[in-house]
Amino acid sequence: MTAELVRGQNHPVSQSRVEIRVSAGTPVLALASLADEQGRLTGTEVLAHPGARSLPGVHAPADLADRHTFAVDLDDVAADVHRVGVLLVLPPGGPVRFGAVPASYVAVAAADGGTEIAGYTLTGLDAETAVTALELYRRQGAWKVRAVGQGYADGLGALLADGGMPAPAARELAATALRTAAPAKEADVTLAAMPTLVGDLRTPQTPAQAPAPAPEPPDPIPVSGVPYAGTPGPAPTGDGSPPTISYTHPRRRRTSSEPPEPAPRAAAAAESGQPPRPVAGDASGWSMDERLYNQVWGMFEDLARTVAAYRSAVEFADSRMDRELDDALSDPRHRIGGSGNAARDTARARREELVAQAQAVLDRDLAQLIAEAEVVEPALPASYARWDNPVWHGHRTPEEGPLALRLGDLHLPERPDLRIPMLVRVPLERGLWIDNGRTGSEAAMAMDTDRLRRAAMDMAVAHAVRLLAVHPADRFSVHVIDAAGAGAASLAPLVRAGVLAAPPAAGAAGVTRTLAELTRRVDLVQMALKAGAPEDLPPDVDTADQLLIVHDFPHGFDDRAVTQLRYLADEGAAVGVHLLMVADRDEASAYGPLLDPLWRSLMRLSPVPDNHLADPWVHHAWTFEPDLPPQGSRVLDQALDRVAEARRTTRP
Repeated sequence: MTAELVRGQNHPVSQSRVEIRVSAGTPVLALASLADEQGRLTGTEVLAHPGARSLPGVHAPADLADRHTFAVDLDDVAADVHRVGVLLVLPPGGPVRFGAVPASYVAVAAADGGTEIAGYTLTGLDAETAVTALELYRRQGAWKVRAVGQGYADGLGALLADGGMPAPAARELAATALRTAAPAKEADVTLAAMPTLVGDLRTPQTPAQAPAPAPEPPDPIPVSGVPYAGTPGPAPTGDGSPPTISYTHPRRRRTSSEPPEPAPRAAAAAESGQPPRPVAGDASGWSMDERLYNQVWGMFEDLARTVAAYRSAVEFADSRMDRELDDALSDPRHRIGGSGNAARDTARARREELVAQAQAVLDRDLAQLIAEAEVVEPALPASYARWDNPVWHGHRTPEEGPLALRLGDLHLPERPDLRIPMLVRVPLERGLWIDNGRTGSEAAMAMDTDRLRRAAMDMAVAHAVRLLAVHPADRFSVHVIDAAGAGAASLAPLVRAGVLAAPPAAGAAGVTRTLAELTRRVDLVQMALKAGAPEDLPPDVDTADQLLIVHDFPHGFDDRAVTQLRYLADEGAAVGVHLLMVADRDEASAYGPLLDPLWRSLMRLSPVPDNHLADPWVHHAWTFEPDLPPQGSRVLDQALDRVAEARRTTRP
């Protein structure tokens, strides 16, 4: 039975030798792209096209046509290739956009004319002239197929450039592929003759209505090196207009070009058609920390996409049922006898069948992700681990800084118990803003104001302790501005351990002094780096990374202090000065639009569960939950004691 995929959905490919079948509503050029685990097109052989039809494991068609078949042998695909993309391109002189022609259908089938394994109909296209229809990708030693259906109005050159090729090389390769294609063959292809999505495309599918934009769209979760909504496509605007959805895999930083060998059990599972048993660290990277980081992001992406596929399938089932109900009501024949009721019952039964199929796929994928989370979570290093992870009991001050930092957990309503660690790279590319206000959050509105403010400051201290504990003893410093002294209770563990760079700054004078010191450090380091002489810094400049915690902003700040704070937010991260603000945006509104750039430059977190973050692929609203030490635990005090002891032993 063929698996009918919707955009974002995946399906296992248990056979190594398969063929890709394309049935388009107009002559197109069918190509295959070869990319690494991050979706990057690197090297000299990245595209199978009419001028270079055969690459290891892939043989592409030679001509422009409305039907194509090309062969793929997954066993022969190079070890550093993790993604084989199927690209459809409109030729010059033909239709100007995919939205003007019947929907194309692409299927993965057994080799030599065998049965179809999975198929995908590319609905919802508009101005695109080059699209990635689907991709075959490696996952834990096995291959899967994913429906992508994402394209570019600027053509094949833009698609290749977004894959990481330099723009001139991308344009040249695109021109070569189009120039070497043979003319289209005569064909008579109609929509009725094409394979169909869930057996019915006789009536054009009605796109689901997009929800009304919220006043403030969810903040994007930062992915190193990736813009908010992919490329191309604008970032979301302040008026809430929706961004372009990108199905491009995040370009995770990776130093290793050799993926880990699949475990024998994973290979055996792939041959039997069963999902492989999860293994912690089953991703690429030089170190276990890097492999675990990449694996966590892979789990995050898989959860985002499988839920997107489920929601898309349910929307399709609902729209199909509505259409069939409308047809039943408008047909005069159904007004006589019980035929109208029978037609309505049939429509509802079809809807329930489609939803049940989508639910079964969702349950299968979620079960695999839960199994993976159960083996990954206990294996995480301290910088990635929850505070209740036993790794903290034996943790010692490391000799090198961490790769990334855990800020909390993320989950979706379809499976709230499946928590994905929210990791951000270190050094922090953006500052953090922990919101201690009650506006815009149901959970915050239910809390007492004093409790909410204490929870926000406790969360800031937990982040500071984690940063201190996972850095070498002399490579991280923490400064605090608490002008009114309202955060003294939360700051007590840091003060008691003596690990702050200076006592918490109080009053307007303390604010001015602390900001002046950090601003001077940023200026001096910038000048030294530009001059190529970082070793010539004055001896009183602390070269360790710095974290500034600002509590109860804007209390104690004048216009000059606000300007300095904005400068640190804009320029500090590049030279090792990071900002963590604990504030209520409403209370700071007296500064008006002056602070808007500051708020936008920071990443908002909440001390209570709140669904204000979006993933960079399909933009689900994820519920963020902070990671705090268990009630009554001494894990923070123990971590601080180790930091203080390590500092005493490393001092000259």
